[in-house]
Amino acid sequence: MPKNWDKVAYPSLKPLAAWYNDLQERVVFMDDWLKNGSPKSFWISGLFFPQGFLTGCLQTHSRLYKIPIDKLQFSFQIMEAENIEDIEETPEDGVYVHGFFMDGARYNRDDGVIDDQHPAELYSKMPLIWFKPVEDYKREEDDYACPCYKTGKRQGVLSTTGQSTNFIIHVDIPTKVQPAQWVRRAAAMLCMLND
Repeated sequence: MPKNWDKVAYPSLKPLAAWYNDLQERVVFMDDWLKNGSPKSFWISGLFFPQGFLTGCLQTHSRLYKIPIDKLQFSFQIMEAENIEDIEETPEDGVYVHGFFMDGARYNRDDGVIDDQHPAELYSKMPLIWFKPVEDYKREEDDYACPCYKTGKRQGVLSTTGQSTNFIIHVDIPTKVQPAQWVRRAAAMLCMLND
């Protein structure tokens, strides 16, 4: 991608042709959202600043239920739905999110846990995830706090929050083994692949 584009564009490791196709998909997503209202599931990969979107979801919940925003965090439920077409309506609280890919592991749909990758499979698509705001949420100690990144580079400039601009959030995923195993394997979710 040309350097002068890179300065103002969203982070991406895609070559120019794939980047342009991705940009067109983002425009279609935003145009549909603008003209037809909130989608049933939000394409997290299509957002320039997903961290801001997630903060906005917490703010909406905070105002609706009159809960201080600093007491809210997301709980996560990985859905059986694979695609936006598989869901009938939006959740009462929170949002459905799609567009993540698992790197260094996969989501075992049969057992509902993070698991080893299939042979010769670098990345696997995640099902829809329900991001549900919860007051005083406590992570299950047995869950893996899976880091989510915009790109596979897994690095970025430190923002004013002290976190990398490439890091989005930790998503809690059930596991049958110690979470440390997935830390050693650097298992993470990515918003976009490099091609």
